[in-house]
Amino acid sequence: MKKYLSTIAFFIVALGTQAQSVSEQAILDLSKKKFGWMIHMKYDSLESILDDRLMFIHSNGWTETKLELIQDIKSGKLKYVNIDISESAARVYTTSAIVTGKGKFTVLLEGNELTINLYYTEVYVWRNEKWLLASRHSNRLP
Repeated sequence: MKKYLSTIAFFIVALGTQAQSVSEQAILDLSKKKFGWMIHMKYDSLESILDDRLMFIHSNGWTETKLELIQDIKSGKLKYVNIDISESAARVYTTSAIVTGKGKFTVLLEGNELTINLYYTEVYVWRNEKWLLASRHSNRLP
């Protein structure tokens, strides 16, 4: 009986770990898609995963709301040329998820090309049966 219970406990833990890693991978996939949408100016797709109260904080302290971010990408004020993520990880909680990562971001900001190595944190919230980006903050890396 004891062996039977320990086998059941093992499978419960294994399934819980599997489910968590699947959730974490889903968030990482969403974050990666978001970067692609930013590069390829897929406004509708991007807008669909941004929380209405988004706070997007750039590495220089510049902050944008959802509306401002979308408008700046549409107008060309801010153009993401390339985003090369070198590492990323996700932690999923019941109704929130945190993504941390490092990457090289090449952007055109008001016509000036910048390539910046960044460390970023993204906070997603589960709302209306989907994940929404609620907050993003980045810092420059040396």
